Parts: sequence; structure tokens; C-alpha cells
Amino acid sequence: MAYFIDLFSPETYEAFSRSTRTISGFRQRHKNIAERIKPGDVFICYLTRLSRWFGLLEVLDGPYIDQTPIFVPESDPFIVRFHVRPKVWLDIDKALPIHDSIIWNGLSFTRDLGDGSNAWTGKVRGSLVKLDDDDGKFLSNILTAQAKNGLEYPISELEARRLDTHTITRADKVVSVSVPEEVEDVEEFEVRESIQIQALLATIGAKMGMTIWIPKSDRALVLNEWDGDNSQILERLPLNYDDTTLKTI
Repeated sequence: MAYFIDLFSPETYEAFSRSTRTISGFRQRHKNIAERIKPGDVFICYLTRLSRWFGLLEVLDGPYIDQTPIFVPESDPFIVRFHVRPKVWLDIDKALPIHDSIIWNGLSFTRDLGDGSNAWTGKVRGSLVKLDDDDGKFLSNILTAQAKNGLEYPISELEARRLDTHTITRADKVVSVSVPEEVEDVEEFEVRESIQIQALLATIGAKMGMTIWIPKSDRALVLNEWDGDNSQILERLPLNYDDTTLKTI
């Protein structure tokens, strides 16, 4: 058994909650990663914008491609699908905040970090990231216990603002957007679009014969999208600026 992160936005959380909860879907770009997942593996569900763990989905079979709209009325992007069995599915006010001391100290990628650190967020920036076995077992056990105990973690005023959404009209459709304040994790589609743009810029720079610098927090994801020569990658920017300027860059 292996454990993988399954990211949900508040909108996809609501859509899945309204569904039969027997099919979990991912975007086309996840197809190669999805093929490594086997029956019996577990998706551990994480809610972006609120930074909460809330569900366990056992994989029954898949992946398979199905474009039938399930999670949005039309042009459903989550077409790489698995049949799943929901073992735990918590209401938002019972979902476990990652900053809760028990959770924070129980996970390998947060326990040694200071309270204000956001170094952990790279772990929850994309679906189907494989968790260490110990982390997966810890989250599985504590979510199962939470489903029985039903402790409440009320939504704060700041979290309520993070849940607030608005609509904008694009050339092709109307979409929901949010303007969160100081969120530590971001929507998967926003991250992936950013990563793809960085990979494209790296490709252009490499073809022009330049060396490339990519922020460490994004480097692994960008290199996964970019087929360039890694020898062109700079480990650090050779700049002589003060620390504040370098941090801004």
C-alpha cells in the first residue's frame, strides 16, 4: 500500500461531495504519474486555501480516461480517473488543519520547521505526490480517528475570506476565482500554469545560449516539465545585492 496526496479546492471538494464519491479524477498531465498507482493504494485528501486534511479514498481500479462530465457541468478537466472507495470524508469544519500541533509535529515535512515557515508547502502543490509511508500511515490513522471522534475546528474569519470566490468572464467561459490573503498553499492549476510558463521561459533562454536560474522552491517541478540540458542550470544567482533585494528577486 502506498499513499498519495489528492488535492481539492473548496470548489472541487463541494463537487465531489455532491457526486457518488466513487470516482476520483485528475488532469491529463497526471496520466504518467497515475499509471504508477495500484489498487489498494490510498489517496489522502487535502483542502487548499484552508490547509486541511479531510479524507481517505482507497483505490479500487484505474487509471482510465473518461471525459463524461462529473465534477463540472461541461469540459470536465478531471478525465484521468480511478474508481475509489471513500474510507473517510470529513465536513470542512471537522477537517484537520495542518498547523494543529498534533498534525504539525506528526509529519516529517513540518515537524522540524518553525511556526512561520512555508517550506512545507512544496509538498502540497500538486496531486499524486507520494507521501512517505510513515506520514501516510500517520494521516490515515488520525483521519480515521477524527471520523469517529468528530472534533470540530471552526472556520476562522481569515479562512472564511479564503473561501470567498468571485467570477470573471474569460473569452471562452466564466470561471470562479479567489483572492486569498497570505495563503501558504495555492490552487494546483495556478501552480501548474506558473510552472509551465517558467519551463517555457527556460526553454527560450536555453535556445538563446543562456544559463538558467530557477527558484529552488519550483526547480524540481520546472525541470519535470522542461527537457533542456541541466548543465545550463545555475545553483545561485551571481548578483551583488543586499539580502532584501535578493529575496524580492
